[in-house]
Amino acid sequence: MKKQTYTPARSITPEIETLLNKQIVMEGKSSAAYLSMASWCDTQGYEISAEFLYKHSEEERRHMLKLFRYVNAAGGHALQPEITGIKHEFKSLREVFEQVLFHEIEVTKSINNIVDQCLQIKDFATFNFLQWYVNEQREEETLARRAVEIFDIIGEEGVGLFMIDQEVGKLEAYAARVSGKIGPDRG
Repeated sequence: MKKQTYTPARSITPEIETLLNKQIVMEGKSSAAYLSMASWCDTQGYEISAEFLYKHSEEERRHMLKLFRYVNAAGGHALQPEITGIKHEFKSLREVFEQVLFHEIEVTKSINNIVDQCLQIKDFATFNFLQWYVNEQREEETLARRAVEIFDIIGEEGVGLFMIDQEVGKLEAYAARVSGKIGPDRG
């Protein structure tokens, strides 16, 4: 196991810097993918789902920028990712939200890998910084799982897709409630 080494100019190892730059790519692709999904939803008349995804595209961009600032502040060099291979067409609204869930699971795995690497080299500053992402991913996966579940609960026949689109607008409140962010004693 290699220990963290510090220099006057940097408090981050090149290995952790590389992993964080890979995470920057992942967050950038998330933002671009959600933007593309939002646009598709807009063209299909799923207005609430489109707004949900536009908002999440911007949120993923903020996640990327947070990593950028951390890497640079720690003496590394954050790199703007090239974003290619973004899907623009989808078979269904369900496919959109299944892709969101799959993507969030992959992001969680990546964050967990970086956290594990930080522990191995005793980079506790980056470990601490990443705890925000660990908690955020818990909420993101909860939200994405619930989005997919509502397709099975409501069904897609008849007015089902309209109702599903309406329920998407309630997902953030659901995620906040089940994650303990709001409730009788929390406001």
